[in-house]
Amino acid sequence: MARIIVERNHSLGRDAAREKAEQLAAKLERDFGVRCEWKGDVLEVRRSGADGRIEVEEDRVRVLLNLGLLMSAMGASVQAQIERALDKALAA
Repeated sequence: MARIIVERNHSLGRDAAREKAEQLAAKLERDFGVRCEWKGDVLEVRRSGADGRIEVEEDRVRVLLNLGLLMSAMGASVQAQIERALDKALAA
């Protein structure tokens, strides 16, 4: 099992960061077929073979993703895509 952790600081505030997390979630839904659901300031992410969360704070966004055995082979690629998408979303 592979675990992906990506953290980025931001100066957008919580509400704007939630909107950016929504953009990241939409990309994850398109690219990896995950389902996302908000629970407070945490966006839970699930699909067969993977689960995790996107935590939104006033000045930081953290993505935690656990990949099952089959998906762990793609771990480096998945992490790179998440990093690029998060950097792009927080910069916009």
